[in-house]
Amino acid sequence: MHLHEKTIESKVVYEGPIFTITHDIAELEDGKTAVRDVLHHNGGVCVIPVTDNNEIYLVRQFRYPFSCVTREVPAGKREKDEDPAQCGRRELLEETGCTCAEYIFLGETLPVPAYNSEIIYMYLAKGLTLVQQKLDEGEFLDVEKIPLTEAVQLVMDGRIRDGKTQIAILKAARILGI
Repeated sequence: MHLHEKTIESKVVYEGPIFTITHDIAELEDGKTAVRDVLHHNGGVCVIPVTDNNEIYLVRQFRYPFSCVTREVPAGKREKDEDPAQCGRRELLEETGCTCAEYIFLGETLPVPAYNSEIIYMYLAKGLTLVQQKLDEGEFLDVEKIPLTEAVQLVMDGRIRDGKTQIAILKAARILGI
């Protein structure tokens, strides 16, 4: 079959609390085989909270693999079989202390489809009410509020590097006509 690969063999080589890695052998459309190492992940959710004044909340947190602080929209990983919308509402409350009256699905993104099964579900939250932040144990972050127009410029200037955040900001700006 054209543009299809069939898994012939799959072996778990790592199983951890966040993801599993398999070493697979796949049959290609020409009958030859190829090695496919796959990172299996339950997926995640990101939420771009937008105020009535078209400001957004971003979080700043240390990202170990890059040894730096990043600016990101609130986000988190899904538990196995967790509803993405519920996961997003939970992460919005945990990280920013906000709930929302309006919750708009922005679509899905595949961060690294060549070797990672993760799907990130994206939402826009409006009608925000600030309650109380509920960070997970061992989670440390700062919340900042900036105009959406400024966030778009930060994306375009390369100062926001996180992919899901770039997409969420640009989609929100487009939807809101900014």
